Amino acid sequence: MDFDLTDKQRSIQKKAREFAQEELLPHCTRWDRKSEFPRDLVRKMGEAGLLGSTVPREYGGMETDRVTNGLIVEELARGDSNLSLLAFGTLYEMVSFAPEELRREWAPKIAKGERFVGIALTEPQSGCDAANVQTRAERRGDVYVANGVKNCVSILNADGWSLLASTDPEAGVRGISMFLLHRDTQGLTISKPESDLGGRAVPRGILTLKDAQIPVGHLMGEENRGFYYIMDAFDYNRALIGLMCIGAASQSLEETIEYVKNRRAFGRAISTNQGVSFPVAEADTYLELARNLCFKVLWLRDNERPHRRETAMCKWWIPQICVEILHQCLLLHGHYGYSRDLPIEQRLRDVLGWEIGDGTAQIQKLIIARELMGRDFVG
Repeated sequence: MDFDLTDKQRSIQKKAREFAQEELLPHCTRWDRKSEFPRDLVRKMGEAGLLGSTVPREYGGMETDRVTNGLIVEELARGDSNLSLLAFGTLYEMVSFAPEELRREWAPKIAKGERFVGIALTEPQSGCDAANVQTRAERRGDVYVANGVKNCVSILNADGWSLLASTDPEAGVRGISMFLLHRDTQGLTISKPESDLGGRAVPRGILTLKDAQIPVGHLMGEENRGFYYIMDAFDYNRALIGLMCIGAASQSLEETIEYVKNRRAFGRAISTNQGVSFPVAEADTYLELARNLCFKVLWLRDNERPHRRETAMCKWWIPQICVEILHQCLLLHGHYGYSRDLPIEQRLRDVLGWEIGDGTAQIQKLIIARELMGRDFVG
């Protein structure tokens, strides 16, 4: 077992950390307060090579492995977890199923930060029941005519979304297809962003499709295979979510360590009290365990080995423990942490949302149990 990074990985990790500290961290609270999306800065992220790590070189990307993509996500999340979401390699890898002409149009722009995509999967009647897709897409000549509603759509301010729609309603999950839905599609209505507790710079919202006309050339992959494509992407996307949460919690822990070493009460630094130092030690332990689990998943993915059980572990456990770590960091700062003067309360709100997004803890535990005991033995 080799836990070392290559020189290239260290170099990319260093670049991502410096970018996060210099360009993201000083401004993250403003973007949260104003629900502001810094599009120019996103382009700068692309120019630095931080958004195209899984995009092939022929399309202007770096074409690195998933472990490297995870390093980028974690480091960017130290500056702003919301914007680190745009570095997820899975967002491009779903576009990779698109026809060649569409890939050549979108992939270079994704790598440069000029375009980015979200996911339109969840519907009002089906959250974790992702297979229960009611949105319909019927082929009529050169277009698919789509009707339905998608809510909790990730990255509402995206230029397009990976849309899941039923093209064969009688076939269940075997009749779901995936499309690249452009935000300018005729018949598509985009709601105002939801007033969520966190995630305000990269918001969620509702897409309504009423006889929306999607070109046949925007079908990604084979018709009726879309559900399998997106479930396969989720199988390692959840490790990236874990690293995003870890980045936010790690940054807060480092800030908290400096604070408790310098904050004095009763004539000494409060870090000398076990009631302060022990929560810090526990947090560091949990983050180390969580980080190793995430990178194990990405290593397994790179080596084409099964990882569904491990990635489900990432998704149910890591957001939960990161929320608790952020909670402890907030408490150790006293009222300063509870105030809006520090970014800890924002990180707590942002990470809390990932206990829900991309599958709840209950669903992940069900996946783990079925992997252990078989589907027939677990309800």
